Amino acid sequence: MKKLIPIFLVILTTVTNAQNAIPKSATDIAPLLIGEKIPDITLKTAENTVVKISDLLKKKKTILVFYRGGWCPYCNMHLQALADAEKEILDLGYQIIAVSPDAPENLKITAEKDQIKYTLLSDSNGEFIKAVGIAFTAPENYKSVINVHSNGVNMSLLPVPSVFVVNPEGDILFEYISPDFKHRITTELLVSVLKTFK
Repeated sequence: MKKLIPIFLVILTTVTNAQNAIPKSATDIAPLLIGEKIPDITLKTAENTVVKISDLLKKKKTILVFYRGGWCPYCNMHLQALADAEKEILDLGYQIIAVSPDAPENLKITAEKDQIKYTLLSDSNGEFIKAVGIAFTAPENYKSVINVHSNGVNMSLLPVPSVFVVNPEGDILFEYISPDFKHRITTELLVSVLKTFK
């Protein structure tokens, strides 16, 4: 029996480490699923104020967007498209919250450049993207860019671009996750999805 305890501990440690390991590529992620809850993580606003994601989600139904950073042209196009559709999304009773590894001061630059009125949040340490299951190890050629834009907080993590539709209780109603960062959900499709939840 004594020999079995160390073996059990080795297996338990191996399983735990495997669960905590960051996937090596965007196609290896294991995101939260529809019906699961968004974890309650603390993030920072563009003004460097600390906020709990649950406090923001409970205000109304939410389009929760994860993007790679203001340095990514595909992310900027997606953020602009959401800004263009924001009135229609608001009219359907939703708010938009977009999260990236960018430091708070870089969120301000993105908001001004893309003329964004909705909420941008900083997840520089990557805790939120890890908890949601969409974090992966960035390719070498991205690491310096991530490091600079997170002000040295994030050295190697990227989120897979994702959109979650979440109710005020934090339950995931819909998700669109694209390991190919060049492809994003269109605002037309997103609005159509939102209309099905009315």
